[in-house]
Amino acid sequence: MGVHLLLISGSTRTGSTNTATLRTLQQVAPQGISTHLYDELTTLPAFVPGDGPSPPPVTRLRRHLAAADAVLFCTPEYAGLIPGSLKNLLEWTVGTADLHTKPVAWITVATPGRGDGATASLRTVLGYVGADIIAPACPRIPILSADVADDGTIHDPAIRTHLATTAATLAAALPAQPKLPDATH
Repeated sequence: MGVHLLLISGSTRTGSTNTATLRTLQQVAPQGISTHLYDELTTLPAFVPGDGPSPPPVTRLRRHLAAADAVLFCTPEYAGLIPGSLKNLLEWTVGTADLHTKPVAWITVATPGRGDGATASLRTVLGYVGADIIAPACPRIPILSADVADDGTIHDPAIRTHLATTAATLAAALPAQPKLPDATH
């Protein structure tokens, strides 16, 4: 059994370095690690507390979260915090505990001195929902728009290696998966 990572970009911008980072991580994830890049951030309706049925985009989000062994975020900073669209996604998980005890990490692609507000607010919200933050898998990997190729990924070998290492670090921090019984006994 392998490890399945759900990748969530907090950016809704075409050409985002955050989304390019996660697309690239999909390409370089070590063997035994599968990924899914969540691409429905803009389809989530505004969170309104209540007992009504979940809208279809929220139901799909919850399925992706349930199927993931861990969640890896990569988000820009807007007005000093995480973008409202990502906060909205996280608010949908509060009442249903979708992220409670779920191992999570994030990659910060902002250059040093930038993006710290997003990191702090992401840490606060993930702590509030009871996610298990895997700190060793939360690197800062500065990525510039110029690093993103026409195909929407990053070709720089050093960045690709760092992303592969991040995926491996997160996977290694997860609780051991139960082993299937040996069929020979």
